[in-house]
Amino acid sequence: MVLVAVAAVVLVIVWVVLARNCPRAGIALTVRARNLHYLKNRTALPQAADFDTRITLDALLQPGDDRNRWSTDRAARIQGEVIDVAYAGSEATNCFSPSRRDIHILVATRKGAAKKEQVVVEVTPNLGDWAASRGMDWSEQTLHAQLVGHWVEFEGWLYFDVGHAEESENTAPNNPENWRATAWEIHPVTRITVIR
Repeated sequence: MVLVAVAAVVLVIVWVVLARNCPRAGIALTVRARNLHYLKNRTALPQAADFDTRITLDALLQPGDDRNRWSTDRAARIQGEVIDVAYAGSEATNCFSPSRRDIHILVATRKGAAKKEQVVVEVTPNLGDWAASRGMDWSEQTLHAQLVGHWVEFEGWLYFDVGHAEESENTAPNNPENWRATAWEIHPVTRITVIR
């Protein structure tokens, strides 16, 4: 019993330390997971040459299996109507910290678009901290208040979220559980501009 209690205390201590000092690789048990976490946790801002100018919201929404349509080495700039802003759940990428969660922003071509017609862009804790250091408030509450119902331009790195491929219309067509058009995201978002 004492051994179980000691193990539980050690696990809690490790979790608290990681939650406050989460590495770019997050908590990853495989090389593949580590590489995906590195992509999600990028902090470098894309330069002009990094942008794939073919990518628009309409291009991301094009039907068909899009797993290999774009590259995670490229950045994108899209504009659309913000449908919703909400915290994502705790995940290994952010060391399961409840206080350091990504923020999902759902973007569509029009107000009232069905979930299968929406693209996800994500503000990460690291980029939220970067924005705060420059006087920008990218908290979930502020982004929700400032963006929902507005036409907004987002810039950032492309990421194919394999964890959501089976919940995306382009890679799992007609699945009643689909809640997004594509597993491609702008993740992390590096710039947000309200257009109207």
